[in-house]
Amino acid sequence: MEKLNNLLEKIANPLVGFADWIIRLGLGISFFLHGFGKMPLDASGWLASNLGYPIALMVAWGEVLAGLGVILGGLIAGTIGNLITRISGGAIGVIMIGALSIAHSDWGIFIGEGRTLFASEQLFLLLLGVYFAIKGNQK
Repeated sequence: MEKLNNLLEKIANPLVGFADWIIRLGLGISFFLHGFGKMPLDASGWLASNLGYPIALMVAWGEVLAGLGVILGGLIAGTIGNLITRISGGAIGVIMIGALSIAHSDWGIFIGEGRTLFASEQLFLLLLGVYFAIKGNQK
């Protein structure tokens, strides 16, 4: 056991500094693509017809900007980068609470009729957004 642990430590230690970037890039790119995929926004599409065109447009742009913000916030040192990361993470959290409540209410975390525990990647996007809202750029 000890030898295996030491081997894994030896492999992982040089990569520890990149661990946050793996999550940051995954979340940022995913969220950017979610928003970018909604454009150009179709006024007759599900999002616009259920939320109204102005709100749907804000959601799509919010996804694009929050995804970029999580990535760019990590590239900018100091208070500004930290604020961009936290605001972007918070925006992702808010958007995903809305998405889980409105668009994906049948994908909830409760087991029961038509629901399975953690059946949605949307839940993980929410958790990652909250992670960056709390952590910011702290090491």
